[in-house]
Amino acid sequence: MKINRINIPAVNPYRTNELKVGKSAQHSAQQQDKIEISSKAKQLSEMNSYGAERKDHVQKIKEQIEAGTYKVNAEEVAKSLIDYYKK
Repeated sequence: MKINRINIPAVNPYRTNELKVGKSAQHSAQQQDKIEISSKAKQLSEMNSYGAERKDHVQKIKEQIEAGTYKVNAEEVAKSLIDYYKK
């Protein structure tokens, strides 16, 4: 029995794989990630007054700890922990 090839194009799997890899490399080389930050977002990040207030508060606590005058309110700490774990 003889099987004849009828209307079957010659397929080279290695060549088609090379073409796919080449196309994906070209596609990835063309794409680049971009980020745009609005002027409002830039303005808000510059106006971070919370950072300055926080820095002052932390500095005061550090000074109290070094002086040995910092007192921890156990009731407030316990209440905060309970509130945190109830969420």
